[in-house]
Amino acid sequence: MGRRPARPHASVERRVRHGSLAWPLLGGYTLLVLYASLYPFEGWRDQGVAPWAFLLAPWPRYLTRFDVLSNLAGYVPLGLLATVALARSGMGRAAGWLGWLAPALLSLLLEGLQSYLPRRVPSQADWLLNTAGAGLGALLAWALLRGRLLGSWMQFRQAWQQPGAQPAWALLLLWPAAVLVPAPVPLGVGHGWPALEAALHEALAATPWQHWLPPPSAAVPPSPLGEAALVALAVLLPLLLGYASLRQRWQRALWALLLAVLALALGTMTSALALGPIHAAAWLTPAVQAGLVAAAGMGVLALALGARAAAVAALLVGAVMLTLLNRAPPPPYLAEWMRPWDDVRFLHLHGVLRGWNVAWPLLAMGAALRLALAPYNPRP
Repeated sequence: MGRRPARPHASVERRVRHGSLAWPLLGGYTLLVLYASLYPFEGWRDQGVAPWAFLLAPWPRYLTRFDVLSNLAGYVPLGLLATVALARSGMGRAAGWLGWLAPALLSLLLEGLQSYLPRRVPSQADWLLNTAGAGLGALLAWALLRGRLLGSWMQFRQAWQQPGAQPAWALLLLWPAAVLVPAPVPLGVGHGWPALEAALHEALAATPWQHWLPPPSAAVPPSPLGEAALVALAVLLPLLLGYASLRQRWQRALWALLLAVLALALGTMTSALALGPIHAAAWLTPAVQAGLVAAAGMGVLALALGARAAAVAALLVGAVMLTLLNRAPPPPYLAEWMRPWDDVRFLHLHGVLRGWNVAWPLLAMGAALRLALAPYNPRP
């Protein structure tokens, strides 16, 4: 009778089951790079120039410090995440080279695609800076892996993270970028339907299908009570998503405290960006304060929920928030906030932030659904 194969160690099984957080982070960051590189996605046409002609073009005459830093720094996370993700997938020494080469090829492709966008100018300087940034990221990742500094992170994740929670953790890490964009209420995310509705009406104007769409819905500013409810829902969505992705109750309490600090800091930062530093606390109106207090109270009560129940609650909160938020008009100070972004250097970053603000709650609800369907395992 043959000998039974040895069962893998439990920690190995957990590592395989959990996967690597680097993959969802890499996917999300790659989408941001694609958006920033090809925004505004309009006016595509052949301009009579080969997509690789920029490689042989003269060196750019004007190259600002902003251009150098943004192109260099923008690809460092891409090289780092790609290297870590590939190394965690068993690529070994090749992970470093592939983690540098893949972002370099992506940048080359995107620069070539910019040849078909009249509002974008491909440049070999941008490609070289992107490639250098990816190389720095790959080197940093390799140093962290060689020093086993990411091993403790894996152990930490096994002790804290529920199965299937990698996308949720990636989204929670990127939540601050979503709330920096002004919304009808502070900390609101997902206010995209009015713009989409207007774009649909404009696209179908003077076509046989123009009457298929319902008339544009009238936007009504929320009452103080409605504003308080929206603020509470906007905070509860990341709070409950964090609850659903953590194993222990004390870990949830720690996440709630961290989220409270983040919410206050980000609300103040957004108000300062929109209205100026002297009005940094203007966002804390009585209605907003009531919403924050309500979110805190519901967060305490939700500590008793199981992981699956917290995920279902996050789904419900996200659906209600999106429905109510998209009935409200844009914030009155949106034009003031956008004024500094009128500089062509910032237009693409502005588009990324606004797009991420709209997409974040939808992705968060998808991550909550994944957690609701995942097997519950409260002990590491």
